[in-house]
This record gives sequence, structure tokens and C-alpha cells, in this order.
Amino acid sequence: MFHILGLDHVVLRVKDVPRMVRFYCAVLGCKVERERPDLGMTQLRAGQSLIDLVAVGGKLGKRGGAAPGGNGRNMDHFCLRVEPFDAGAIASHLLAHGVVPGETKSRYGAEGIGPSLYITDPEGNTVELKGPSQPGRRDDD
Repeated sequence: MFHILGLDHVVLRVKDVPRMVRFYCAVLGCKVERERPDLGMTQLRAGQSLIDLVAVGGKLGKRGGAAPGGNGRNMDHFCLRVEPFDAGAIASHLLAHGVVPGETKSRYGAEGIGPSLYITDPEGNTVELKGPSQPGRRDDD
């Protein structure tokens, strides 16, 4: 048997890879880990996980059909566990980069109930930024 240890990677099909790399690296602090131009893929390190950006016009991206847009998505959202979670500091940082954060609320995630907020990346994907679980919390109000 096997046990899931955490999120390994998320693959986003994107129209503008350089713009998305700038967003995920400059705004969220990811680092470029590996580039595969032959596949049209850039892999970003996000803590213990990866975010793979696949160009819709590249070898891998063409397999998925049209680019994500207003009439269709390739996912609902994904969640990045962040630390430290200082809602004010995070909001200030995001706003300085032209990103408007959603309301900070307690939500359930892999580690339990904890603070989180939602943002939208340059191509309309929803990203949840989540802090540590809060001991003793049993619901998500």
C-alpha cells in the first residue's frame, strides 16, 4: 500500500509562459527548477511541490486542445501552503504587484482548518494561499 504525502505537482496549460513565470516567481516566490523547451514546459519549485507551466502551443500543450478561457477551465483552483501567514503582509505584497487578494478566512485543507485567501493569476487560474492549521479548530467558519 502507499500513502499520499502531499501535493507533488500541478500542471497549468498556459498561453504566455514568460508572463506566468514572472508571476509565480516574482509575486509568489517560486524558482525555475527545470525547463524543457522540447516539450514547451517550464517547471517551477513551490516548496516541496512543483508547478508545471505547459505552453498550449507546445508539444504537450497541443494534446489538451484549446487554451483555458472564459468558457472552460483545466481546473477549479489549487492551493499553496505558505508560511509565515501574515494576512496583512501578504495582502500588501500582492497589492504592490497589482494582485488583488480575496478575503482572508479560515478554510479546511490538508493540515486542517487555517487561514487562507484566494488570488487569480494572469491567465485566470484561481490560487489559494493557505497558512498553518489552527489547533483546536473543528469547523471552517
